[in-house]
Amino acid sequence: METPGAFKKARSRKSIMITPDDSDAQSGNDERMTVSEGPRLRSVGLGQRGYEGEEKPAGIYTNGTANRVDDGQLNGHAKGPTNARVIDGWEVGTDPKIDRSGHKEFGGSFGVSCIMAGFPLLMYYMWIGATYYNGNLPSRVPGQSMTAFLKHLLNLAYTGAYPSAKAWAMYWVFFAFECFLYIFAPGVWTSGKPLPHANNIKLPYYCSGIFSFWITNAVALGLHFTGVFPLYTIIDEFGPVMSVAILSGIGVSVVAYVSALYRGKQHRMTGDHIYDFFMGAELNPRMFGILDFKMFFEVRLPWYILYLTTLGMCARQYERYGYISAEASLLLLAHFLYANACSKGEELIPPTWDMYFEKWGFMLIFWNMAGVPLSYCHCTIYLANHDPQDSPWNTYAVIAYHFLYLFVYWIWDTCNGQKNRFKNELSGAGTLRWTFPPLPWAHVENPKTIPSEAGPLLADGWCKCLLQ
Repeated sequence: METPGAFKKARSRKSIMITPDDSDAQSGNDERMTVSEGPRLRSVGLGQRGYEGEEKPAGIYTNGTANRVDDGQLNGHAKGPTNARVIDGWEVGTDPKIDRSGHKEFGGSFGVSCIMAGFPLLMYYMWIGATYYNGNLPSRVPGQSMTAFLKHLLNLAYTGAYPSAKAWAMYWVFFAFECFLYIFAPGVWTSGKPLPHANNIKLPYYCSGIFSFWITNAVALGLHFTGVFPLYTIIDEFGPVMSVAILSGIGVSVVAYVSALYRGKQHRMTGDHIYDFFMGAELNPRMFGILDFKMFFEVRLPWYILYLTTLGMCARQYERYGYISAEASLLLLAHFLYANACSKGEELIPPTWDMYFEKWGFMLIFWNMAGVPLSYCHCTIYLANHDPQDSPWNTYAVIAYHFLYLFVYWIWDTCNGQKNRFKNELSGAGTLRWTFPPLPWAHVENPKTIPSEAGPLLADGWCKCLLQ
């Protein structure tokens, strides 16, 4: 694992690099941003520099790499108040390893401790309700003591969700396969927002999501129809896979935190290990100069697993009943469209808050490895455990919901497309990339804007509709 720097020479490969104009480079003390005239496209290989523009200037602090420590602390609090300018928790001219904002989210150590303990327990509780309580909340039966009830829940979790060797293999083979596709599938290069603590350097991001998603679909369907790995195996092994995901999320979080401290790559640390473990230590963890862990975890793990789980539920219905219900079809449409949207617009993700500001800690790691894919799917688990004939919904009404959902999806997709392409243009990485499905009005040319101290605000397209 590494924090991006000047990457070593690697073998070349075909891809596209989205590079900003030279005029986009800002000085370390300049917070202003201007809209570029448009990006230039050129072919590059993996041997490109880790940063856009010039090599890292001497004496400039990057993500956790400091030449000095102003107050003698590598992982602690700032000493006393300061009148210096603070940008995103970093005091200009000081070590970016130290968070000088004085602010903590989620109620500090106590709040994040409750979250870290509560998330896994909540996931087991929800799974038990969906699997053993007909979709209802697990509760005591008349005459059952609280102790007996908790022992019963523990027994259900142990017998139904024990992390078997098969579940470990399923989860981590998928993980390795998606890592392989991230690196080797065709894609485009783009750049993120300028990092103020690193002299406004822009990190390059490789975006191969759309090809990764469709290759994943092809491989999954191929394994299913050949009988090598029926997709409904995900449903059959859901409990054990959930336990593996929970343990993996916790384990990876520990490795990420300890690794960052050991290598001196921490960033914006408060000195409170419990809070810093939850929020993360490293800002831009990468491997091989191309695999950005935050990008990988936020796109491929949660939404692909969620989609494949629903696809497995549809395979289960077809295997048992010979058809796929309208309710299952609607869920599959929703989860497919979302996973595909995250993939087809992956080049729009680097300027977002998660990539630019959030660190790689328990919050991002656990939620993407376990929380999102294996708790957002309980409607899927419910349908997998029930006969479609038991549904109270009218089939024609559910079919009508398909078309309503497509209309709402078009609004959501194009609204986000307009917003994020505008943000990309501000950072000098704007480009029009037509990926499936190409939707009308996903980009506004020469949009109207509202000036502000933080830069221009989009006031056109769907935003204009909201302002009227």
